[in-house]
Amino acid sequence: MTQSAPPRFPPLLMLLTGMLTIQGGAAIAKGLFPAVGAMGTAGLRVVLAAALLTLLFRPPFHRIVPAHWRLIVPYGLALGLMNLSFYASLERLPLGVAVTIEFTGPLALSLYLSRRPADFLWVLLAAAGIALMAPRGELQGLDPVGMGFALLAGFFWALYILAGSRVSRELSGTISVTAGMWVAAAVTVPFAVLGAGASLLAPNILLAGLGVALLSSAVPYTLEMQAMKFIPPKVFGVLSSLEPALAAIAGLLLLGEQLSPVQWTALVLVMLASVGMTLTNQERGEPQESANTLRWKRRRRWRQSLREQLDARHHKGDPPTDPEG
Repeated sequence: MTQSAPPRFPPLLMLLTGMLTIQGGAAIAKGLFPAVGAMGTAGLRVVLAAALLTLLFRPPFHRIVPAHWRLIVPYGLALGLMNLSFYASLERLPLGVAVTIEFTGPLALSLYLSRRPADFLWVLLAAAGIALMAPRGELQGLDPVGMGFALLAGFFWALYILAGSRVSRELSGTISVTAGMWVAAAVTVPFAVLGAGASLLAPNILLAGLGVALLSSAVPYTLEMQAMKFIPPKVFGVLSSLEPALAAIAGLLLLGEQLSPVQWTALVLVMLASVGMTLTNQERGEPQESANTLRWKRRRRWRQSLREQLDARHHKGDPPTDPEG
């Protein structure tokens, strides 16, 4: 099992940066819909992201054993199906609304994994904010098919969180996210080819798709995979409640989608819920550590103890032994 040292950058900062880039990329991706459609955009994004990650990090795929693939494949399947469902909803719904409905997945996951009363209160506060994110008086005019796709994307988002948390504890972030992205590419490519065909290979489409892949996949998924090592799944799920807020802001800045005062109130509610969940998952001022971090610390103390014993033996004239054996 690959042991993970404490992160160089705060996991919360990595997670927020990933969410910001993914929403900006989603807003830009809407410009590709008239040319290649939602399925073509999703496939282009995932394939180019997989290629980009492979070129940048050159992960040692030969180190992946069958036991690892049993974790990577579900992660990649959830990733690919989440992308297809989300882009299908984005083709029919405003960005902020699509992400708001999609968030029912991680919200339900957070509620399921919660055990303390305070966790339920923060999840309910986030749910209230998400409900306010929907445009008032406009729900009846929303495309029901788009809403269905958004709910489906939320389901796969929850599976992505669970599968990603498991695979991140077994492999490094670069290997797991790149391998998972290639699995997702195998899922999305057939839909992309059927939906867009040869138009996917146009130079201008490929260039735009590369930008979307960088913002919406390569950067955020790498950051999220690193953050998942140190953030428990339930905390990750509620912190992701910032997604609707960031999506609405991206829609405002890049697509001209206006926010009402009620929606601004919703942004404050989901942010408060995220901060509250983070604070209540600290014990006596110390951040809650993931099982992987605790395991790494125990392993380090164990090796240090063995080295001290070996040094003591050596000074007494006893033959040294292998601390790894």
